[in-house]
Amino acid sequence: MISRDITHKRVLKIAIPVVISNATVPILGAVDTGVVGQLGLAAPIGAVGIGAIVIGALYWIFGFLRMGTTGLVAQARGAGDQAETGALVMRALIVAAIAGFALLLLQLPIFWGVFAATPASAEVETMARSYMGIRIWSAPAAIMFYALSGWLIAHERTGAMLLLQLWMNGLNIGLDLWFVLGLGWGVEGVAIATLIAEWSGFFLALYLCRAVFKGDQWRDWVRIFDRVKIRAMATVNGNIMLRSLLLQMILIGFMFISASRGDVTLAANQILIQFVNITAYGLDGFAIAAESLIGVSMGAKSRRDIRRVALMTGLWSAVGSLLMAGFFGFFGMWLIKLMATSVEVQQAAALYLPWMVISPIIGFASWVLDGIFIGATRTRDMRNAMFQSALVFALAVVLLMPLMGNHGIWLALLISYVARAITLMRYYPALEAAADKS
Repeated sequence: MISRDITHKRVLKIAIPVVISNATVPILGAVDTGVVGQLGLAAPIGAVGIGAIVIGALYWIFGFLRMGTTGLVAQARGAGDQAETGALVMRALIVAAIAGFALLLLQLPIFWGVFAATPASAEVETMARSYMGIRIWSAPAAIMFYALSGWLIAHERTGAMLLLQLWMNGLNIGLDLWFVLGLGWGVEGVAIATLIAEWSGFFLALYLCRAVFKGDQWRDWVRIFDRVKIRAMATVNGNIMLRSLLLQMILIGFMFISASRGDVTLAANQILIQFVNITAYGLDGFAIAAESLIGVSMGAKSRRDIRRVALMTGLWSAVGSLLMAGFFGFFGMWLIKLMATSVEVQQAAALYLPWMVISPIIGFASWVLDGIFIGATRTRDMRNAMFQSALVFALAVVLLMPLMGNHGIWLALLISYVARAITLMRYYPALEAAADKS
């Protein structure tokens, strides 16, 4: 069994590389938005925003392959079952490959359904279709990357995750600048840059996970296709997938409602949601530390360690949220001007910036609790909490938007964060009690 003390140093050793690496993901989104923003038009910004969030949502439906793999592999480590850690990642890779190629085959009906639902202008829709038609070809690589990431995080190898994100996002940003500003490829250039970066990141991740393939554990087909293990994995991942679908419904709903208010409002919200993503991805480092350490503690049946991890990761996440809020409070307007040259878009984004500034303070508890529940593989509770939060978001939009306009959309998003935290906290005592029974 893995038996090491839970300390602030250990938490930070896992979290800090992830904070840095995760922050580069939405920074990339901000650069994507910024380079097309230099064209001086609202429509390209909105097109990249809708295209990126739809493709991201399609891929993140399979985010359970990252989260579920992390929790299950960490618990196998805590129980000292090394062979099962290899079998778990192979199961996840097989599912990921099937999912990726299925998206390629189904892209036309998926895109038709998306644009039948969105109220975006014809110009935005045309550009977004072009973007998505290129990005979708990275589906197998992007989804298999989730499985490999889960294995690395479960082994507390977050330094490798930092390397992966720096490589992928650095390459992506460099290609963005070249393709869009240098070659003038516009929205298509942003999509091609991301396509190349995602495939290169997958191959680098395979190399970093090469320890999986050194022994025989990766080809122990009897273990890999063990029905009991597959059923347990399916239960965990199925609940995470439903939870992810509900979360993406909230985010896509936010963007689609924004689109209904015109290209300028859509562009402003797209810029600000990038800032929210930076805070969420950055603070997710502490959630990921919780995933790994809670999983190991659950596998070792240590209720004491579970509570220590929850308290420590919650504390550091709260500190991080205050720092993030301060940063965007001071530099938010400067960043808006950097990302968009349109005066109309700048003015609209400035009007709604305060909602973004308080979002990390409102949202940090829900984000770190997600990590705690993933590590414990209490995914049914996560699914139920997200379902309740999605209902709260929908009700808040219906009630607040007629009264407050776009301010009401932002307030509804923040209310959904609070609802998620409250519902997860209601389930937390049962999580601790489960350690005694595992």
